[in-house]
Parts: sequence; structure tokens; C-alpha cells
Amino acid sequence: MGSMNGSLNLRTLFAPGNIRQLAGPLLIILILAMMVLPLPAFVLDLMFTFNIAVSVMVMLVAMYTRKPLDFSVFPTILLVTTLLRLSLNVASTRIVLLEGHTGPDAAGKVIEAFGHFLVGGNTAVGLVVFIILTVINFVVITKGAGRIAEVGARFTLDAMPGKQMAIDADLNAGLIDEKEAKKRRAETSQEADFYGAMDGASKFVRGDAVAGILILGINVIGGLIVGVLQHNMELGQAATNYTLLTIGDGLVAQLPALIISVAAGLVVSRVGDEGDMGTQVIGQVFSNPQVLVLTAAILGILGLIPGMPNFVFLLLASGLGYMAWRGGLKAEAAEEEAPAAAPVVPPESLEASWSDVTPVDVLGLEVGYRLIPMVDKGQDGELLKRIRGLRKKFARDIGFLAAPVHIRDNLELKPNDYRIVMKGVEIGTGSAFPGQFMAINPGRVSGPLTGRETTDPAFGLPAVWIDASQREQAHALGYTVVDASTVVATHINHLILSHASELLGRTETQALLEHIAKESPKLVEDLVPKLLPLATVQRVLQNLLDEGVNIRDMRSIVEVLAEHAPRIQDALELTSRVRQALGRAIVQGLFPGNGEVQVMALDPGLERVLMQAMGGGGDGAIEPGLADTLLRETAAAAQRMEDTGLPAVLLVPAPLRWLLSRFLRRSVPSLKVIANSEVPETRLIRVSAMIAPTS
Repeated sequence: MGSMNGSLNLRTLFAPGNIRQLAGPLLIILILAMMVLPLPAFVLDLMFTFNIAVSVMVMLVAMYTRKPLDFSVFPTILLVTTLLRLSLNVASTRIVLLEGHTGPDAAGKVIEAFGHFLVGGNTAVGLVVFIILTVINFVVITKGAGRIAEVGARFTLDAMPGKQMAIDADLNAGLIDEKEAKKRRAETSQEADFYGAMDGASKFVRGDAVAGILILGINVIGGLIVGVLQHNMELGQAATNYTLLTIGDGLVAQLPALIISVAAGLVVSRVGDEGDMGTQVIGQVFSNPQVLVLTAAILGILGLIPGMPNFVFLLLASGLGYMAWRGGLKAEAAEEEAPAAAPVVPPESLEASWSDVTPVDVLGLEVGYRLIPMVDKGQDGELLKRIRGLRKKFARDIGFLAAPVHIRDNLELKPNDYRIVMKGVEIGTGSAFPGQFMAINPGRVSGPLTGRETTDPAFGLPAVWIDASQREQAHALGYTVVDASTVVATHINHLILSHASELLGRTETQALLEHIAKESPKLVEDLVPKLLPLATVQRVLQNLLDEGVNIRDMRSIVEVLAEHAPRIQDALELTSRVRQALGRAIVQGLFPGNGEVQVMALDPGLERVLMQAMGGGGDGAIEPGLADTLLRETAAAAQRMEDTGLPAVLLVPAPLRWLLSRFLRRSVPSLKVIANSEVPETRLIRVSAMIAPTS
């Protein structure tokens, strides 16, 4: 049984998917082993060749990468390849010092080839070539790539808040969904991390160049000591053997280092993601015939000067001239084909499809062309930030997340007009003047203002559009001064609050219940759909929102519904039970603190008449004369209450609350009707006005 488990574990360990996961740890172990264990010359040749192949592969990947984040593992590769080169230096140093006296192939054929073939066996030439490669790598390429990465990281971090705000603006405007927004935020964060990692990783390459110079000097001195003192070689012979081996070792390590450094420079210097590097270079450098013609003309003139290499200059001039001629022909052909290709499919022949049926936006804002800068994210439109803040505030205050406001321009509107629509129907309109301010008269100003007279679109107060130079004067006269973005945002906020129940659709209700289920899964599971259908829960919540009751305390609402749903299925009756449970919050919202609850009440006789109407078997209809008197008296009493700074609240028995609230709501919008059972026992009630059946 144990052997079977062992074979299964080995089979799982060496499965194709797991071998790929083991590649990284095995490579690190191999690198560390090369620093400690002696390697045969053949294995050293194999590893040097592998190092060159990896560096070439990395450079090619960097060239074909469209944007830096497509090669996000590059900083790690930079570190691993640097460790690989250093471990190879240690392994080759060991075998050079141990076997260098035996001949030029003591450290393998690769080092021998680099020491003899590439520099002709000349130690001076090899030393100069090695130093030049090291200087190019250390001073030019690595330093430049490190600087680009450092500046890129700094600018990316500075731009991150703006990018995050742009993503939030697109999300709130409905241009992208939550999944796309999350993806873009992750890419923004990864971009900053990438450039920061590249800035640090470039230091490894610079350190590798310094280590290469030090290793070269140490190997030459160490080789002379080993050859002369231990192997009794002549000084000149020892110098030749060990110096050539050391230079070959240095060149075979510095060449991959140079290639990797070039790859790092290519990655961090990429701008745009339209295509790979070769496509960009050909498209941007060799695609303009005028540039090619001018370059060919300059080379041709230089080629005609006596003493110059005429053949070379004229050859290149001819090649560039031919490329310019071919490019011009292609451009002319494209221009000729463009008009002919346009009317390929006449619009009349296109069949209608379901893609022509576009869904209606739940909330929309349409603006005239002069208001576009207020909602253009490219111009840092202030209204976008306000709308985003309104949506968050609505979610905190009301208790659910409303649909985003989709913003678009409408050329049919006047230049300074805007229109607010809900489900394709206009619910509000107004005018705004960017750069100007609205001075609103709250009713106690001490003087008039000169400007464009208007009305505050949200609350209907008289107002004046004034210039910025009149702000201080307006403040001094007692006006409330707001900018154009605030005017529109306040109007939108007022409308979405007054239409909150219509914004709570089936989708929002389901999302709200799923949100509550994260904390109380069993509670929601027992309610929907076991006890109540989703439509009934939605109707109860809409009833609460219709009368200005927020649904933030969803836990209490769900608990009350779960308690009464086995016996009651009517949405109105369930709403009454929920209002009783939320009574403390309802009264607290109308009368903050623990003071007296000053309300209006019905005359006992009127109350008896209304109760009889409710109990008469009808639908609760009120006799027309009595209804007219009730409306008139309630409106007058409500106005007196508001004039004294108190909210207009009518206290009635629970059976009458829904009837009177629905009846009085349209005529007296500011009136709140609460039931006796909704007032907590700890609050003292004072009746400030009595609604009598006659005036």
C-alpha cells in the first residue's frame, strides 16, 4: 500500500502541469549547485550555450511585446539570468585555475572559441574588447534603462490617482462594468509595481558588470600564481594560457549580459501598444516617402563628392529612393481605393437585427453642447465627480445602489440646457451656465442682484445667474451662491431621492438581498423564496421608499418579513408591520434627539368618520365634500407647522395611515403621516394642531 502511494505521489509530482511549476525551483537549485560543485568541461559548455540561448530568447520576447505589462515577469528573469551568469563565472573560474595549465581547451570548447576565434588568440585585443563590452553595458545601456525605469515608476505613481478617478468616472457613467473597472485598477497598480521592480532589477545588471571586471582581474592574477608556483610554468606561458582562458570566460559571460541589458532597455522604453517593435519601427520610420526622398538626396550628394566612398553612398541612396517610390505608389493606390470601397453595402440593404434594439437607460443625463466640458473626463469635468459622489451618498443614505447615470450630449437641446431622464421618460430639465454662479434667494436677502433671473430647478426658489465677480456681493446680501456643476448635481440628487422607489427594480432588490446574505445567509434563504416571492419583498421596500423611509436597516426589515410572512402575504399589511419595527428610526429622522414629538392630529369626530369609511366594506373612499375640507385644513395646518420651523407630521391611528398618506401626499408633498403604533413609548407626544371636519 505504501509503495502504491509513493508511485502515485511521484506520478502526480512529475505530471506535465507540475513539471512546469518545478522548473523555477530546479533552476535555482542548479544555479546554487554550480557555485559549489565542480563541473566537467562538457557541462560547462552546455550551460554557457544555454545562457546565450536564454538571453537571445529574452531579447526577442522583449521585441515582440506590445506593452511592458505583457512581460511582467521580466524583473524576475533579469535577476535569475544575472545569478546564472555569476554562478557560471564561479564554475569556470574553478576549472580554469584547476586545469588551465593543460591547454586552451581546459575550460571547454565555448570558452576556447571566445578566447581564440573571436579575438584571434590575442590577449591585448581580447582585453580591449572585453572592457568595451563592459563599458557599453555598464555606462550606456544599463544606466539608461535604469533611469527610464526610475522615471517611469515615479510618473506612474504620480498619475495613479488620476487614472483611478478616470476609471471610477467611466464606471459611474456606465461606460464600463465593475469587472472591467477592477481589471483596469489591477493593471494600473501592476504598471507601477513593474517599473519599480525594473528600477531595482537594473541594479543587479550593473553590479554584474562590475563583478565581471573584478573577476577578470582576479582570474589573471590567480592564474599566474597557480601556473608559476604550483605547475612550474614559465611566466610568459602562464600569462598566455590563463589570460586567454579568462578573457574567453569574460566574453562568454558579458555577451549574454549585454543582450539582456538591451532587452531591459527595449521593454522599459516602449511607448504605446499598437504593435510589436518591428512593426512600429517600420511603420513610423520608413513609411513617409518624403523623409526617404530627402535622405536619399543627401546621401546622393555626399556620394558625388570626390574622395568619398561613392559606391556605398550611391548604393544606399538608390535603395532609399526605391523605397520612397514604392511607398508613394502604395499611398496613391490607397487613396484611389478608399472612395470606391465606401459604398460597398448600401444602407437600404441592411436588415434589421436585435442589435438595433438598445435597452433604455435607468437614469440618464442629456446635455447641450456648451455643457459638455462639465461632463468630459478629458477636461476634468467637475460634474462627473459630483455625480459619483451623489451615487455613493445615495447608497449610504437610502440603503441600495442605484443604477449609474449615463451621460450623453443631445444636439436637440439648447446649448445651455440639460435633461434628466428615467427609463426614457423626462423627469426634470433645467439650464446651467459654466463659469457663472447661481445666487439663490432663501427668502431673507437684503437687496437685488443684476443678472439672468431664473428659478432653482431643485426646490423652485427664485435665483439669479451672476458672474464670478459678483460672488462676494451676493454673499453679503444673503444669497446662497453655488456653481453650475452644483446646481445640476443638486437637481439630480433631488430627483433620484424623490424617485427612489422607481429606481429599486427587481435587479437591485436581488442584489440587495445577496448583499445581506453575505452576513446572514440563513435569514435571507428562509425568506425568499420559501416564505415570500421576490416581487412582494420589492413591493414592501418600494412602499417604504415612497414615503421617504430609508431601507438601510435591511436586517430588521428581513427579520420582520420572515416573522409575519407565514400568516400575511399582503404587501401593504407587511409594510405596516415593517414600519412599526422601524418606528424609532422613522421618528428619529423627523424629530432628532429625545425631545417632544410635536404633531398634527385628527379631530375625534373626523377620525370616527374616516374609520367608518374604512370599515364600510368599500375601498376606503372619502365623501367628496369631506375630502375637500380635509385637504384644505391639512394643507393650512402643515404650512403653519413649517412656518414655526417644525416638520409637518400628521399622527393617525394605524388603520388610517396608508389611506391618508396616499390621499394627502400629492396635495401636501412635505407632509409625513405616521401611525400611533410607530411612535416609541419613550417619546412624549404633543399635538400642536388639530384637523377638524369644518373650517
